[in-house]
Amino acid sequence: MRNTFGQLFTLTTFGESHGKAVGGIVDGMPPGISIDIPFIQKELNRRRPGQSKITTGRQEADQVELLSGIFEGQSTGSPIGFLVHNTNQHSQDYDNMQELFRPSHADYTYYNKYGIRDHRGGGRSSARVTISRCVGGALAKLALKPLGISIHAYTSQVGDIALDKDYSQYDLSTIENNIVRCPDPDKASEMEALISQVKAEGDTIGGIITCVIQGCPIGLGEPEFGKLHAQLGAAMLGINAVKGFEYGDGFDGVTARGSEQNDVFVNDNGIINTATNHSGGIQGGISNGQDIYFRVAFKPVATILREQNTIDIHGNATTITARGRHDPCVLPRAVPIVEAMAAMVILDHLLLNNSLKSLKNVNK
Repeated sequence: MRNTFGQLFTLTTFGESHGKAVGGIVDGMPPGISIDIPFIQKELNRRRPGQSKITTGRQEADQVELLSGIFEGQSTGSPIGFLVHNTNQHSQDYDNMQELFRPSHADYTYYNKYGIRDHRGGGRSSARVTISRCVGGALAKLALKPLGISIHAYTSQVGDIALDKDYSQYDLSTIENNIVRCPDPDKASEMEALISQVKAEGDTIGGIITCVIQGCPIGLGEPEFGKLHAQLGAAMLGINAVKGFEYGDGFDGVTARGSEQNDVFVNDNGIINTATNHSGGIQGGISNGQDIYFRVAFKPVATILREQNTIDIHGNATTITARGRHDPCVLPRAVPIVEAMAAMVILDHLLLNNSLKSLKNVNK
């Protein structure tokens, strides 16, 4: 089972939804980075359950404990171990699912692959494990901040309610001003109403999160098997409930002509820029210095509070009705996870670039 993400900046995670704790080890954190613990906790608070009326009612403080790799407020370069205790599990809510496969969950595939599964909240396949990603992402953000690299994600669509403007037309500093994490307050109100309606019906709904990376230098990514957009795509598609990834103009660009789609180079007061950014800041798999932007599609949460047909582990047809506390829409809590994964990819590639430069200078 692969539990490690990254190449030089790595995150190894452990834990299950209803176990004692979740946590991880971050290795490759550059030394001398100021470790802002309140910032790390704030990032976890953005992901934690029970934060609003449109999220799961599970109440967890998600208080992070950093165990190693920090001295006098700075990273030492050694592995940073961390732990977040689970304190509010209702494992009995899953008793009726012990021998049933929940539709569109990992139950069936996990059981067939390993011959055993933790039916309590999905165990290792639960989105609760993304806590570790948020901690790793927060540490990566702290390392990127002195370099002027910022990452902002936001909810751009819920169901059929979608933002109709380019990201540059919104004030991304306002994302936390509403519980949907949408920079358009009017659309946010519509999204919130739709999520509340879906929740009252015992159903769920999906949508899209847009992410923007600004201040990224030219040259991140490899031209063949380490393309930056491919690494970002893999990171996003590894998030629970993600079904799609596109960067730049993405699928919308297929109807355009090359003459319309090409980003023409211009000399901007001695600096080479592009007149447009249809490429989404990445060309030939390598960052070109423009804003990197992409979109991530999330399916409706698979757990619905309605009766559904299913099969048990013996192959018998039966029905299942989920109980407990579940998100009617995952997007508001997934925004910080998208940011976290993006931050780790960018920092990893920065370190890879620096290692290549160091090797070039070894004999000089």
